[in-house]
Amino acid sequence: MKLKSVLLNVAVAALALIVVFPLVWMLSVSFMATGEAANFPPPLLPKTWTLEHYRDLFVSQGMGRYMLNSLGLATLATVLALLFTVPAGYAFAKLSFKGRDRVFQLLIGALVIPAQIGTLPLFLMLKSVGLVNTWPGALVPWLASIFGIFLVRQYALSIPDEMLEAARIDGASESQIFRRVVLPTLTPILVTLALFVFLGSWNDFLWPLIILTDQTNYTLPVALAALSREHVQDIEMMMAGAVITVAPVLILFLALQRFYIRGMLAGSVKG
Repeated sequence: MKLKSVLLNVAVAALALIVVFPLVWMLSVSFMATGEAANFPPPLLPKTWTLEHYRDLFVSQGMGRYMLNSLGLATLATVLALLFTVPAGYAFAKLSFKGRDRVFQLLIGALVIPAQIGTLPLFLMLKSVGLVNTWPGALVPWLASIFGIFLVRQYALSIPDEMLEAARIDGASESQIFRRVVLPTLTPILVTLALFVFLGSWNDFLWPLIILTDQTNYTLPVALAALSREHVQDIEMMMAGAVITVAPVLILFLALQRFYIRGMLAGSVKG
């Protein structure tokens, strides 16, 4: 048993190394001088550490504006998604209304439809109302996701009906019950859902590429893709851009991972 435990730990460590190594090498290359990463074999560490690529990205390429665009869109997408998704998930779990189960079954069935299929119809709809190349147009797909509704519903099923009934007997309205009883109970899944939406919006490439036609409105992934066409040979600058794109969401995930794990585990075993 001891040998088996050691082998298991070694296997886990090796797997973790395989996963982390590309990120570490990406960070290392971003500090290399221009052309250094093109040597063979590729160096693991810079000979001379430099910040010239980060300086170039923010001073010459305007990457700071694109970062603010991504941050603004991801933050608004998260707030709006919580605003629409959480009440819907709670309603499907604890409120009785005609056709509730049938509507929820239809929503779950829609999960098998690839999101890309709805891209063209959604674009044409937004074009007809003048929302192309606007932030509201970029935020529309994040307003209410079926997966988010499902996630909140599964967690909300664990709330005891007796607790809700006791609040109603005490004279609390449905809105008061939702704010004072339900929302504090849903905290782990709210953080999990917020993390999902923020990461998804921050990393989204296809929809911002389609809907945001003005370069000043580009998000980081779109700006980085455009930059790669001009600096395809500058590996070090591309890696610096990748670090700028990955680092904020990675730090956010590590800071909130305990809430994320709690929310995912609770949602998988309750309801």
